[in-house]
Amino acid sequence: MRKLALFIIMLGASFSAWADFPVKAFHIDLRIQVMTMPALKVYARRLHSGGINTLIMEYEGTYPFEKHPLIPNRYAYTKAEIVSFIDLCKSLNMEVIPLQQSFGHVEYILRHERYAGLREDNKALSQVCPTRSTVQDSLLFTDLYTELAETHPSKYIHIGCDETYLLGHCDQCRKKVAEEGISKLYMDYVSMLCNIVLKLGKTPILWADMVNKYPEAVNRLPKGTILVDWNYGWSLDHFGDHKKLLASGYAIWGAPAIRSSPDNYYSTDWKKHFNNIRDFVPACRQMGYQGMVLTSWSTSGAYSYSYESEGELSDLQATRHVYPISGFNILIAAYYESLKQQTPLDIDAFVAGYCQKQYGFTPDQSRTFWGALTDTGITAAQTLRTLDPKNNEPEYLHYILMADIRAEHLLFKRIEAEANAPGLTPDGAAALAARLRTLLDQDVDIARRFTVANTYLFYPAELASENALRTFRIRDLYNRLNKNRNPN
Repeated sequence: MRKLALFIIMLGASFSAWADFPVKAFHIDLRIQVMTMPALKVYARRLHSGGINTLIMEYEGTYPFEKHPLIPNRYAYTKAEIVSFIDLCKSLNMEVIPLQQSFGHVEYILRHERYAGLREDNKALSQVCPTRSTVQDSLLFTDLYTELAETHPSKYIHIGCDETYLLGHCDQCRKKVAEEGISKLYMDYVSMLCNIVLKLGKTPILWADMVNKYPEAVNRLPKGTILVDWNYGWSLDHFGDHKKLLASGYAIWGAPAIRSSPDNYYSTDWKKHFNNIRDFVPACRQMGYQGMVLTSWSTSGAYSYSYESEGELSDLQATRHVYPISGFNILIAAYYESLKQQTPLDIDAFVAGYCQKQYGFTPDQSRTFWGALTDTGITAAQTLRTLDPKNNEPEYLHYILMADIRAEHLLFKRIEAEANAPGLTPDGAAALAARLRTLLDQDVDIARRFTVANTYLFYPAELASENALRTFRIRDLYNRLNKNRNPN
């Protein structure tokens, strides 16, 4: 991302001009780790106090679609709850934009036989086919957008359309790509979706990665469409020639992240996300972007499939879980601060100021904290425990919990490596099982603390599921090595 400044200078941008972002947004991902409605309202108030004026709500299965009752999941809100939430945000002068994935990342829809005719592939269920099912798509997404529009007074609907990696996969799509090009395949379908949104009196928004990758037919998108350039710490040309995106004539918003790949249960790349905010926010300002969206992905957006037989899908499991949003206040505050200033965020000064204000730390303690936070080793939790926050201890305990989860994972990986080494004997397997048993016993306390720290945000069943998934591999290897016919 350091190359961004050089890139902008090459574009002739001047860092002397100040241009504020009319849209200061935060993206809430509800694909997993679904907040209860009371917690969501508290969170909206907190974001508002930090200067956020727009929420982008990726509801996935939590929106209560009435015409398509197979889509909502067990944690879906009621229409009354949605309206109440939007009314609260309206009272705070916060706009709430619904995000409905409409091309890729629709496994949660395509898993059902009712929508099987929309699939690009009958095994890889991530994407609808943009050629053979246009009529069905039009009917489905007209229904979904219409219901979203009924509860959301926002002038926008975000239609997703990122990471459509199956483009040109089926026979009909391959034929169109050969005849007209892959860009036209993508843009024609997305244009159809945009026109549905426009007929509802709304402005369409979509992620810009595929537009940047295949820009040749971009002018087929309706004028007024907004593109969101998401960049999580890479070169501006990561998806394609970025100058073509800037020259497209469409309004652009930028989007850094506080949780993204390769983050998972066991590790957060804190430096990557701080650097991303520091570099990309001012770069977007100088490129004339009209909005900023801080994304916060609870998962990768990909799913693994469980089949009962070749043609019977039994379940979808989200690929890559991360620590809940409750542990990332410091990064969100860095985003707030970056939106307020023209120059790139001074990370060291920001961390020192945040630690002094939030925890009462001295400069030396703040440096110790930062070193431990960015330490990917096994001793980070020990270091964090040496510090004694004077304020906001519940927030601080999340860092210790994250570090303990990381240490547990690293210890497990050591045992796993020994289990997979040549020459493992029955006695050796029993010794490894004993070490795994110790990890599982220690995790009882980690699970308890995880539940206590996040009870105010999530449903009990979600917390139980998160704890179970986090330790599944430990328990599985323990049962494999323990040879106990009554395993735990």
